[in-house]
Amino acid sequence: MSNNMCFQVRGAPAIAIVGCLSLAAEIDGEIFTDKKILRQEIEGKLNYLVSARPTAVNIKLAAQDLISLANKLSEDNEVSATKMKDEFLTTIDTMLGKDIADNNSIGEYGAEEILKTVPNDAMVRVLTHCNTGSLATAGYGTALGVIRCLRGQGRIEHVYCTETRPYNQGARLTAYELVHDNIPGTLICDDMVAALMKSRTINAVVVGADRVVANGDTANKIGTYQIAIIAKYHGVPFYVAAPCTSIDFSTTSGDHIKIEERPEEEMTHINNQRIAAPGIQCWNPAFDVTPAELIAGIITERGVYKPDNLAGLKEYCRNAVNELKF
Repeated sequence: MSNNMCFQVRGAPAIAIVGCLSLAAEIDGEIFTDKKILRQEIEGKLNYLVSARPTAVNIKLAAQDLISLANKLSEDNEVSATKMKDEFLTTIDTMLGKDIADNNSIGEYGAEEILKTVPNDAMVRVLTHCNTGSLATAGYGTALGVIRCLRGQGRIEHVYCTETRPYNQGARLTAYELVHDNIPGTLICDDMVAALMKSRTINAVVVGADRVVANGDTANKIGTYQIAIIAKYHGVPFYVAAPCTSIDFSTTSGDHIKIEERPEEEMTHINNQRIAAPGIQCWNPAFDVTPAELIAGIITERGVYKPDNLAGLKEYCRNAVNELKF
């Protein structure tokens, strides 16, 4: 949030974590004697972060929790401004550690679920879309965390990752993580998924999520919806790997998710060179919504849930928030 430097962050969990850490870094460097001013500083900057990324729910939920915490500490006469700042910073540090632990749990539950669908000792081939690894989270990853866990168990035969046009997160980031971890992988164009599933056995599709709503509809990187349709046609189970912080119980269906649109230059230019005819109109939504009926399971840190059974997570999420605040 400071004007002294400029950096880019992507990936819903990473946006939430980095956004909160950036606020913590700014607050840590200041001295506060007035709790009201500290509370206003926290609320104003968190609301700004939420407005910058409307589709991903993680930063919204984190902001709501942290603002509630700030309000509670501000109203407590036994808490000084210094103690309020310290407790706030400790809470954010706890969020960082929890995200990594949750990712590891997601990996374990996801690997176990996928292995149920294949014969004993069989190797699996997995397709993933966009980037959901260490570069999109606090560490380890969600969908890529599932793949890492399968690799650790010696059960991955091959991973196919899509390029993820037009911003190419799969080609730039997921491909890098697969090579870095020595996971056998192949990069394919987004329009090759149907041909891949027809010509080669794919055991599962695993993707991440920017927002899962109450009925199980899921918003994720553009192109996810069409992969889910293709997977359904070919009988390939389609899984969403996401922490509970990505689940928005206040939104009833995917029809109510606000979809962020990105600059048309991502479509019209490559390396600053225009490739599209000047004057052509562009539509560049960053996300699409996959209907719940196309999703075999939503992999969370609490286990794998059918989309129509997410209500079982409500109490856990409520308790997790209470633990965070108090």
